[in-house]
Amino acid sequence: MNIFEKYLSVWIALAMGAGILLGNIAPGLVSAIAAAEFASVNLVVAVLIWAMVYPMMVGVDPRSLRDVAKQPRGLLITLIVNWLIKPFTMAAFAVLFFQYIFAPWIPREDAMQYIAGLILLGAAPCTAMVFVWSQLTRGDATYTLLQVSVNDLIMVIAFAPIVAFLLGVTDITVPWSTLVLSVLLFIALPLAAGILTRRRLGSEPAIETFQARVKPYSVVGLIVTVMILFGLQGQVIVSKPFIIVLIAVPIILQSYGIFAIAYAAAFAMKVPHRIAAPCALIGTSNFFELAVAVAISLFGLNSGAALATVVGVLVEVPVMLTLVAFANRTRTKFAP
Repeated sequence: MNIFEKYLSVWIALAMGAGILLGNIAPGLVSAIAAAEFASVNLVVAVLIWAMVYPMMVGVDPRSLRDVAKQPRGLLITLIVNWLIKPFTMAAFAVLFFQYIFAPWIPREDAMQYIAGLILLGAAPCTAMVFVWSQLTRGDATYTLLQVSVNDLIMVIAFAPIVAFLLGVTDITVPWSTLVLSVLLFIALPLAAGILTRRRLGSEPAIETFQARVKPYSVVGLIVTVMILFGLQGQVIVSKPFIIVLIAVPIILQSYGIFAIAYAAAFAMKVPHRIAAPCALIGTSNFFELAVAVAISLFGLNSGAALATVVGVLVEVPVMLTLVAFANRTRTKFAP
């Protein structure tokens, strides 16, 4: 384990602090990074995520895709948790906290905005970062690709109806440019590069050696991504710390709850850990680019809904790292 992985939580904490500091002392630089955006996808962050995803894609063996059908339990858990449990429990948590528990401190109009943002997060399972979490838990790269791909296909059909039902509105428009660009940037291009790399390297020992050599760059990419994400919201974090904390509470509870359900189900169904860990982590993290884009289109750039989706971005990495650590510690409890 290299120094970046061994002390990853320390580097992430430092990156969060550095990002907040950068966002407040160098707003011009942060604004320039924020301006490098297309279809609600920040291109600077996209490059870093691509760099994080690529090493795992090198481990995807296209010939083994036919074998994943022999282990349908992990995919079944992922789909049930992501589409039949997660959106509705997130909506329930949002209503519980912002209409009742936090009601004395937040105006009702603002509370409804935050609820809407949380619902958008809950209905958008992760597309890109799950490859990073899978890699950190030594997950099966090919199976993770299958899980993400099937999720994205379902998202095309199910995202708008679920959001429309939970928000009680009918004019939900899926931002296809965001969805397509994200799939191209975070799945298609890294996968194509990974396959070409595998062919060039030839043997499995050469592939494993190459992955070991580039893996530290993936972790460095994660650290820099966290710094940029916190930098983009540095001023908001400083100006509205109380609201940020309140929004984070249901997101954190939802994340740990969803992970517990999926991970326990995988354990009970004797799913191998290399599949069980990504299976649980994919539902815990969110497709924040999609959630942010829809929040802005429905409610506006400066709305409470948009703020709630952004808080989801800020909360995700620290929470996911604790879950990655837990998954790694409990590896031996699972079937080989």
